[in-house]
Amino acid sequence: MISSPGTSRPRGASECFVYLTLPGETQAVTAGRFELAASRQGVVSGRFVYGRSYLARPNAVEIDPVELKLGSRTYETVLMKGLFGALRDAGPDSWGRRVIEKHAGLAELGELDYLLQSPDDRAGALGFGLDRTPPAPMRQFNRTIDLEKLQALADLVVGDEPLPLGVDAAGLAQAQDLLLVGTSMGGARPKAVVEDAAGLWLAKFNQPDDRWNSARAEHAMLALGRACGLATAESRIETVGNREALLVKRFDRDKAPGGYLRARMVSALTLLRADESSQSRERWSYIVLAEELRRISAEPRRDAAELFRRMCFNALISNIDDHPRNHAIIAWTRDWRLSPAYDLTPSSPVGIERRDLAMACGDLGRYANAGNLVSQAARFLLSADEAASIVDDMEAQVRSTWREVARACAMSDADCARIAGAFAYPGFRA
Repeated sequence: MISSPGTSRPRGASECFVYLTLPGETQAVTAGRFELAASRQGVVSGRFVYGRSYLARPNAVEIDPVELKLGSRTYETVLMKGLFGALRDAGPDSWGRRVIEKHAGLAELGELDYLLQSPDDRAGALGFGLDRTPPAPMRQFNRTIDLEKLQALADLVVGDEPLPLGVDAAGLAQAQDLLLVGTSMGGARPKAVVEDAAGLWLAKFNQPDDRWNSARAEHAMLALGRACGLATAESRIETVGNREALLVKRFDRDKAPGGYLRARMVSALTLLRADESSQSRERWSYIVLAEELRRISAEPRRDAAELFRRMCFNALISNIDDHPRNHAIIAWTRDWRLSPAYDLTPSSPVGIERRDLAMACGDLGRYANAGNLVSQAARFLLSADEAASIVDDMEAQVRSTWREVARACAMSDADCARIAGAFAYPGFRA
């Protein structure tokens, strides 16, 4: 039986079972088996096969609509150290890996170890274990009252600091268990999952070296995005000691009498068949992503237009952290849809004449420019006039209301001044 987070697990495993919580259910079932193997030449390949009993279920659903469709064949990949993209999406992000490494006392683990060391409550509907039968779903979550303890631990992890006097190793291990929850939710900032009467929230902590109140800035950008017509994740601010944390409602979870329903979730990085290496950046493209969405979305026209609006919004707030792991598709039923927008953060680059997004957005590559944004409108199932109108309306909305929205979200005047250069920069209309 797989142990709970915080207890020892076998390291160096070469195979595991993949669990999946089916639509409308709260208990996972075993969907298939994944294994890693290295050739004599040192090439690592990954293999995945759906279980026969799983395929026999009338309500069986695919893990990934592109790479791991339902079927009896054995899927194989040598990309990303043999890790399929949908499985990687359920694994820890850079912050999660850092916490897991500190928790395990090792500088680096194998890819399969990271999956097994992650907690049950990862993003999406997948789970991993060494036992054929899935463990019972987690019933206990951090409460919002734990936020101050979590923030203090996050500071220790970020600063790689020793334990303060009076805190023993057992106390740190217990606190680390709290932070391990939510280690696959995207982004590199300290985070944890907390629960209140409304459900599960991802808590994202400010850091002492932040140039402005990042929690309130992201909260404001989510609100500004909604004002511009985007579907964005719900959020709120909580005071944690003398600092604040952003709480973002989990859009892949829904509270139910028997626990939590879980939506399947696949990142844009996986849809683009890309990874985070510099060699893979040429596939980081809103245009290619729009075409992938058109193939798999239950509402391709609506999702393609929503992606176009999101791309424009990122350009208008100088969000240069719009990489493919910050976009996703989710499925509550058999159907896949673009997820709500998340990780919308302004930046203040020095450049006035040109700023670039993380992904290609038009004929001129990553150039965050109005003309470039509309240059590939047809790929988003929009006419040139429709695309231009969206850009014009959104630019007017951002220019005229960003400060009002930020102040309504209680950003200080000083912080508003620090981020003012992010919005509709001069080169946007060059």
